[in-house]
Amino acid sequence: MTKMASKTQSAKKDAKKVLDVVEEQFQTLQILNEDGEIVNEAAMPDLSDEQLQELMHRMVYTRILDQRSISLNRQGRLGFYAPTAGQEASQLASQFALEKEDFILPGYRDVPQIVWHGLPLYQAFLFSRGHFQGNQTPEGVNVISPQIIIGAQYVQTAGVALGIKKNGTKAVAITYTGDGGTSQGDFYEGINFAGAFKAPAIFIVQNNRFAISTPVAKQSAAKSLAQKAVAAGIPGIQVDGMDPLAVYVATKEARERAINGEGPTLIETLTYRYGPHTMSGDDPTRYRTAELDNEWEKKDPLVRFRKFLEKKGLWNEEKENQVIEQAKEEIKEAIKKADAAPKQKVTDLISNMFEEMPYTLKEQYEIYQAKESK
Repeated sequence: MTKMASKTQSAKKDAKKVLDVVEEQFQTLQILNEDGEIVNEAAMPDLSDEQLQELMHRMVYTRILDQRSISLNRQGRLGFYAPTAGQEASQLASQFALEKEDFILPGYRDVPQIVWHGLPLYQAFLFSRGHFQGNQTPEGVNVISPQIIIGAQYVQTAGVALGIKKNGTKAVAITYTGDGGTSQGDFYEGINFAGAFKAPAIFIVQNNRFAISTPVAKQSAAKSLAQKAVAAGIPGIQVDGMDPLAVYVATKEARERAINGEGPTLIETLTYRYGPHTMSGDDPTRYRTAELDNEWEKKDPLVRFRKFLEKKGLWNEEKENQVIEQAKEEIKEAIKKADAAPKQKVTDLISNMFEEMPYTLKEQYEIYQAKESK
C-alpha cells in the first residue's frame, strides 16, 4: 500500500468517527412514551400538579380551537388558516417554558403560542381575515404577527435577540419554523448570526415530516435537522415533539443557557400535523399514506399526556369536558368580537403600511378616499 493510499484510508476512518459522534450526539430526547409512561426519570421536569394540569388544559383547549377554526374557515368566517392538531405538545409545551418578558416570533402555524402568550383570541381571528387590527398587539404582549414568508422569522429572531442582549434584559427571543423552513437561506443566516453574537435565541424546527407535500427526506440528506446547528457552532437537540414534557425540558434548558449568556439553541421537535398544510386547497391524501397517518395517531400528544395525568389522578373526563365547553364558549365570544370590528377600508390598508406615506401611494389613497366618502 502506498503512503498516499494509507493516508487516505486513515482520513476516511477519522471522518467516519466524526460522523458517528455527530449521529450519536443527536439521539431523540423522550420522557413519556406513547402509553404515558415515564421512560427517562432523570429528565423529568420539576412541574407542580397544577402546572401539569394547566398544560393539559391548554392542549385540549387548542385542539378545540383548531377544530372550530377549520369550521369557521369552511364557513367563510376566517381567511388563511394552517391546522395545528398533532403539534400541540411541540407548540404549547415550548411556550409554557417561557416567561412573560420573552419574545415570540411565530410562523403562520404558530397562532396558539402567541394566544397563550397574551394575544387576545379575537385579534388572532382578525389576523386570519387580513384585518389591520389583528396586527395591533396590546402593550406588554411580546409577540409579532405570524410570518407568512417561510423562514424569514429566523433572521428577525436573531435581530430581536441581539437587541435583548444589548438592553441587558434577562429574556429570550424564540421562533418556530417547519422542516421545510430549514431549506431556506434565512434559516442558516439566522442561526449563524445569533451564534456568532451569542444572542439569547431559541430556534425551534417543528419537523412534521412534510413541507406542504415534500417529505423531509427529499429536502435534506442530513440524518437529523438538529445537527444543522453544528454549522453555526451552536447546540442542537432532537426531541420527541409528541411528548410535552420532553419539549418543555428542552426549551427550559435552552432558555437558561440563553439568559446566562451562553447563546442560542436549535431544537428539532419530531411531530406530525394531522390535517392539511393549510385550508387553502391542500389534500394530504395525495402525498401521505393512511398507514403513516395511523402510525402517528397512536402518538397523539393529548392521548399520551392524558394517560400520564390519569395515572397520577390529575385528569379525568369531567375535567376535560369542562375545558371543551369553556373553549367553545370563549371561541364563540371571540368570533363575535371579531365580527363587530369596523369594516376594513382600502384607505386603512394604505395608511397603516408606512409611517410616512410615499408619493406613489398618496395618489391611490386620495382616489380611494374619494370613493369611500360617497
